[in-house]
Amino acid sequence: MRRIHPDIQDNPDIEQAYAYPAGRPWLRVNMVSSADGAAWLKGLSRGLSSKGDRRIFAVLRGLADVVMAGAATVRTEGYGPVAPRESWKVIRAGRQPVPPIAVVTRRLDLDLGGPLFTDATARTIVVTCEGAPADRRAAAAEVADVIVAGGDQVDLKLAVRELHERGLTKVLCEGGPRINAQLAASGLIDELCLTMSPQLVGGGAARILNGEAAQVRLGLRQVLEEEGVLFCAYTRESSHD
Repeated sequence: MRRIHPDIQDNPDIEQAYAYPAGRPWLRVNMVSSADGAAWLKGLSRGLSSKGDRRIFAVLRGLADVVMAGAATVRTEGYGPVAPRESWKVIRAGRQPVPPIAVVTRRLDLDLGGPLFTDATARTIVVTCEGAPADRRAAAAEVADVIVAGGDQVDLKLAVRELHERGLTKVLCEGGPRINAQLAASGLIDELCLTMSPQLVGGGAARILNGEAAQVRLGLRQVLEEEGVLFCAYTRESSHD
């Protein structure tokens, strides 16, 4: 792997390249897309991934305080709990060995008896709203930490604030496209990490944002490259903070 922007460097330190800025909360979205913007191939993101993407994916998780994902992504991609890694001991010093998964869900349509809840080293968080079925909220509270944010729908601004109050200020969102769009529309995205796979997909795949309209101006901070795959990091321009 090499860095090709803002300078040229072979084998950059990935942990250093993606270190969170000090002294402030930060919400980072990490996504992979095809060259024509598709967020999945045959329904799954892994068809667009690469060895380099998986390495960066692991580092981003290790750096984060919490990993956020929408319920549809959790179901489709078969999420389990984050597994501890020996390589994370230094970057997670003083924190839990792994970041918890925070699942954003309106209907609580989750397998509460699955490994994401039964095998998690760090207790899974469920982010829902007052309009969610009361019986499902009660069941979720038995196996997860439940955050109620919003009335009929999940209020992501309130949800992120609740995560911050728990000391989880380095937030990594792994999608999917609908929650990304909601975060963008709410002005919550500080950084976009985008892996661009050198293939065309077409068809009905969603873009990395799908749903609410938003316009967020970004600055290109960094580009890494490996085997034709580009790893771009964009940060929100300060005038829009």
